[in-house]
Amino acid sequence: MYDRRVLDHLGLQVGDPDAAAVFYDAVLAPLGGTRIMEFESVIGYGTPDHADFWISPLEEGADNRPVHVAFTAADRATVRAFFDAAVSNGAEVLHEPRVWPEYHEHYYGAFVRDPDGNNVEAVSHRPE
Repeated sequence: MYDRRVLDHLGLQVGDPDAAAVFYDAVLAPLGGTRIMEFESVIGYGTPDHADFWISPLEEGADNRPVHVAFTAADRATVRAFFDAAVSNGAEVLHEPRVWPEYHEHYYGAFVRDPDGNNVEAVSHRPE
């Protein structure tokens, strides 16, 4: 049987692949994501068996349109580690880690901008 996930993988085109790679290397590490594939200027992140997040050079259009990407965090401490890694790599803070009760009582997330202006989040759905 295959995995029953809605999303198999997501790719972002980035203006500065080197800056994006430094950012995503840092912020995905606390979440358990690492570079698992690289070819030409394309980098795939994920777990050893599946690359589910990809970055590649901007090729279509003149500018990126910001998107929102939320990465799963195992717990609140991991959300904070993601946030700390992002801030230490110069990310603009959109929302510091906190509970977002408007989503649900245990939704704990932090939001930052990546080097291309995308709204990147780490979220845990577990109670503290």
